[in-house]
Amino acid sequence: MANIKFSRKIFEKEVGKLDEKMQNRIAMFGTTLESFNDKEMELEINPDRPDIISYQGFKRSFLAFLGEKTGLKKYKINKPEKNYKVIIDSSVKNIRPYTACAIVKGLRFNDEKIKELVEIQEKLHFTIGRKRKKLAIGIYPLEKIKLPITFKALEPDKIKFIPLESEKEMSGLQILQRHPAGRDYAHLLAGKEKFPIFTDADNNILSMPPIINSQLTGKITEKTKDVFIECSGFDFEILKKCLNIIVTSLADMGGNIYQMELKYKRKQITPDLTPEKAKISLENTNKLLGLNLKEKELKQLIKKMGHDYNKSFVEIPAWRTDILHEVDLIEDVAIAYGYENFVPEIPEIATIGQEDTKEIIKRKLSDIFTGLDMLEVSNYHLTIKKDQFTKMGVQEKQEKNFVELEESKTNYTILRKDIVHYLLKVFSENIDSEYPQAIFETGKVFVLENEILEKENLAAAIAPGNFTQAKQVLEYLFRMIDIKISLKEPKECPLHFIEGRVAEIILKNKSIGFIGEVHPKILKNWKIKMPVALFEINLEEVFEALKE
Repeated sequence: MANIKFSRKIFEKEVGKLDEKMQNRIAMFGTTLESFNDKEMELEINPDRPDIISYQGFKRSFLAFLGEKTGLKKYKINKPEKNYKVIIDSSVKNIRPYTACAIVKGLRFNDEKIKELVEIQEKLHFTIGRKRKKLAIGIYPLEKIKLPITFKALEPDKIKFIPLESEKEMSGLQILQRHPAGRDYAHLLAGKEKFPIFTDADNNILSMPPIINSQLTGKITEKTKDVFIECSGFDFEILKKCLNIIVTSLADMGGNIYQMELKYKRKQITPDLTPEKAKISLENTNKLLGLNLKEKELKQLIKKMGHDYNKSFVEIPAWRTDILHEVDLIEDVAIAYGYENFVPEIPEIATIGQEDTKEIIKRKLSDIFTGLDMLEVSNYHLTIKKDQFTKMGVQEKQEKNFVELEESKTNYTILRKDIVHYLLKVFSENIDSEYPQAIFETGKVFVLENEILEKENLAAAIAPGNFTQAKQVLEYLFRMIDIKISLKEPKECPLHFIEGRVAEIILKNKSIGFIGEVHPKILKNWKIKMPVALFEINLEEVFEALKE
């Protein structure tokens, strides 16, 4: 979430009186009026709408929602003038490879507008920019810059300039070590042999993104009339959207937008406010929302959200980052229609709400364990191959019936086959905690048998513990739910148990799990110094037994 504050007086002059009706319309627009007084008002904006995190962006969209200025707002864009160029050097390719830039002229800044511009910049850094990791924004007074601009990377000791709000010249490394912004964002350049910089035609450094602007060329004042804007980062499409949000907000402040030529291997021109086109189905809209709209009504609702509509196609503003699918457009239709206007309907089926029987049983089992002074834990459904196999004494190549994820972004690449390896992991991560330690968990495990099968399991472990102690817990558990079980010697001992100190758990002539003492080799793999006894059972058979 992002909060924005702006003048109540200006809002009431340009939008309307902040009475109870207006407060209701603000809420129905999907924003929250957090607070207001005689001077200012504060709104909470959802992170999926960065285009309205400024007063100008909010006013543009909200006026359309109120039905006053509907449809896609058009902005005049001037083509690049002489030297309105940015040269992107190959040295930034593996550091911060892209930038999107623009110039806005004819601005009249005052203290409030400068504050709004800074807030737009910081809110975009926090939302789309993921705290500057994904993108960073620089805004500079054009009168202090000689065009064209160069975006390149240099060794940190070759970068020297006075950073914003500082009096001393510093090198790239010194900025990371001594400047407040440098210390806050140093991790974004950690390990880089070169740091990215923007320079002008006189080789003056404008900034070192994503850290700080130059005091000489990067500070906006009330005397500033024209600005150069750059967004740098890793996704060119996101950078263009972010730039569009900024330049349209500045245009709504009275500025004139000028494009710039970006010299990559293939020339690019930014900003580009050409609307995107997407199809919306009247049938899908009515089906999803439970309405009976006519095409004329759909068009009116689409235009109330700042889009244009023509024969099933929607023209989407170039500054909207949240429209990815038809369903996003249908959500806009729902907002424009008004959630307060939807009529709730009771389903035409007889239903009686009640808690799932399995959940009741699981809660009862948890209560029994808690009564034995055991601690409940909860672990991921995803796990690590090394934990699931190697540390449990199993060779991965011998295992075939496990479920592996495609293109996992972490080392958690498979669905867990059991819970006990996670209980041992919990012990291994708490070896310095006070003993005894007794834990349990109920949860899903996954097996591949022609298809992916989900099973509900229960596991418990004691450290230090032995077979007798684990057996006492197991037998007490089943005695409390009035089910008879038996133990028998397994035909084949699971690899993580000590042979002769393990048993198979039998319920109605079916094997539902194992109980035993963990083998010293396995404990060593986990670096556990105490003996451990544990058991794991399949709860599906227990659920069936309790039905009878």
